[in-house]
Amino acid sequence: MDRDQGRRPPRRGRLRIFLGAAAGVGKTYAMLGQARDFKAAGVDVVIGYLEAHGRRATEDRAAGIEVAPRRVARRGGRTFTEMDVDWILERSPQLCLVDELAHTNHPGGRNAKRWQDVEELLEAGIDVDTTVNIQHLESLNDKIYEITGVRVRETFPDRLLHQADSVVVVDMPPEALRERTARAGGSCSASRSSPTCCARPTAWTS
Repeated sequence: MDRDQGRRPPRRGRLRIFLGAAAGVGKTYAMLGQARDFKAAGVDVVIGYLEAHGRRATEDRAAGIEVAPRRVARRGGRTFTEMDVDWILERSPQLCLVDELAHTNHPGGRNAKRWQDVEELLEAGIDVDTTVNIQHLESLNDKIYEITGVRVRETFPDRLLHQADSVVVVDMPPEALRERTARAGGSCSASRSSPTCCARPTAWTS
């Protein structure tokens, strides 16, 4: 009998989506805060891809969590970095943090879209926490264009939202968001970087 014949495939990883009502509400900050709690409880956590946008509070929040090396992509004489799916699969953490779910990868990688990278990690049995804004939801694309006149080019399929094991909705008052984005670099001061100010998460599970 083939030794591999009786082996069960790994369980599918659990997907948690931090869904932002708008850019800048604190999705990544909220995701990192929960990840720090998991790490303190003994969970093996790796940051697969983090986009801090120069926000010191976000960078500080990520301190102490292992960060995966990035894959280098070159196009038109320019250099870009992408999430290194191969490295993460080899490392096989219990939980991987992935920013910007709807991101379009540069050529040369395993997949065209980051949400496809996330699906690979899930299929390998790795739990994934990821961030995305509501305007990137595929089914809302036409409605958002109708309201704003702007076509959102990067989207992710609705089925990922439906299949998620947990969704954390992150929002903040419009006045606070306008103040935050008006500041140079979009950075939060320490007093405004707490989850009760920058991120007001509401979670539900499937």
